[in-house]
Amino acid sequence: MKKLLFGLVFLMLIISSSAIAGVNVGVGISLPPIVIVGGSPGMVVLPGTDVYADPNIGADLFFYGGWWWRPWGGHWYRSHYYNSGWAPYSRVPAFYSRVPSNWRNDYRSHRWGGRQWNYQHVPHQQVSQHWQRIRH
Repeated sequence: MKKLLFGLVFLMLIISSSAIAGVNVGVGISLPPIVIVGGSPGMVVLPGTDVYADPNIGADLFFYGGWWWRPWGGHWYRSHYYNSGWAPYSRVPAFYSRVPSNWRNDYRSHRWGGRQWNYQHVPHQQVSQHWQRIRH
């Protein structure tokens, strides 16, 4: 009888510890919140780069290499669509080293690197086509 009781208690401990371990095992990666854009992003090409950015929204949103890019919560995310499909990216994208931290100020003052910057807005529908054209 003692062996049966001991075996039952042992089995219950294994089951309960497995259930607790199952609850604690998962690693959650939260995705960035949706970027609220009135319509679609109005992008500009940052001078000396092939990087597009929308200076009129509160979040950093870039287009480069056929992907939309977004830093959020200390991580980078990319998607083929600016408003959905974000997936974690394991490192800082290489293009980002060419984007100055004060690029929005340069946009507002129409200056880049101390020179006049006469940017043109590229409509969302044309960003991919325009990007391909400037790459060739």
